[in-house]
Amino acid sequence: MFLKNAWYVAATDHEVGRHLHAVKVLGEDIVLYRTRDGVVVALEDACPHRRLPLSMGRLQGDEVECGYHGLVFDCAGACTRAPGMAHPPKPAVVRSYPIAERYGLVWIWMGDSAQADPADIVQVAHWGDPAWGVNRGDAMLVQCNYLYLTDNLLDPSHVSWVHQTSFGNASMIGEPLKTQVNDDGVLVSRWMRNVEVAPFYAKFVKFDGNCDRKQHYEVRVPAHAVIKAIFTPAGTASDTEPFHPDVFLMDSYNFLTPVDESTTRYFWFQLRNFSPDDESVSKQFAEDVRGAFEEDRVVLEAVHAGMAKNPSKMNLPLDAGPLRFRQKMKALIEAEQAAGQPAALVAAR
Repeated sequence: MFLKNAWYVAATDHEVGRHLHAVKVLGEDIVLYRTRDGVVVALEDACPHRRLPLSMGRLQGDEVECGYHGLVFDCAGACTRAPGMAHPPKPAVVRSYPIAERYGLVWIWMGDSAQADPADIVQVAHWGDPAWGVNRGDAMLVQCNYLYLTDNLLDPSHVSWVHQTSFGNASMIGEPLKTQVNDDGVLVSRWMRNVEVAPFYAKFVKFDGNCDRKQHYEVRVPAHAVIKAIFTPAGTASDTEPFHPDVFLMDSYNFLTPVDESTTRYFWFQLRNFSPDDESVSKQFAEDVRGAFEEDRVVLEAVHAGMAKNPSKMNLPLDAGPLRFRQKMKALIEAEQAAGQPAALVAAR
């Protein structure tokens, strides 16, 4: 069901502190906390004695004490103390998970720890660039399988119906899509020329009149989406620099973490090529993006429920990108299962 050898977002950095924070990733219960030095620790959230969640216990310095019988576990998951025993019992071990922090997010590696390389976490262009503004993003819980979200993030056409007052408008309907399968995922894109600027973007573009608009919808293994928007005055379309001086560029990074087969935690942030220090613009971005993503949530939860009740086998041409990504994920997951352990995955950089 899930690809194990990959980096997933477990939490935002501000969610993890000097307290026990319970999360579930790929159906596995995990407890997160920070040491006194600020390092994030991730342990299996179950005492091996009676399986009480360790998150129901308490921090003792940099170690976790079980709230049932007082077994204590260090940052590596080894039991360091068992009350009433000279030595901790050998089976008293919990799994620890590799952790990395990037972009205000806490990343967790769910597979073979020996293969966990933080350099494989997706690379974010323009992060730290003083000329680009950042909307630090948000997170929401979506009651649907993560593949319905990857379907949605490889489907530029849906914005004309789901996001009529934000990302989409009628002038986009019917424009053909180009699908490209890459080693690390799938890209669906299209240029729309001499069209009206959609409502969300009209607040921010620096030019009047119609635009040439590029939609770049890319989903990388295991479930990380890079959505790029280009708006430039009509007749000035370009995929590369030099752009028109008034070009609007927005890169939206979206990270999907399967909680279980029917629930997904959705994390995101956006970067923009203007107003880098304007907090009012960042606030407007945050509010409008969350509003648009709430529109997605309502639709996708209904899709999950409908497909669970009566699955549809009908596909349209616009489903080419989502179907290719599903095929890629199925092959990777089957390879892991056939090997009896997670297969190596070089994540998108």
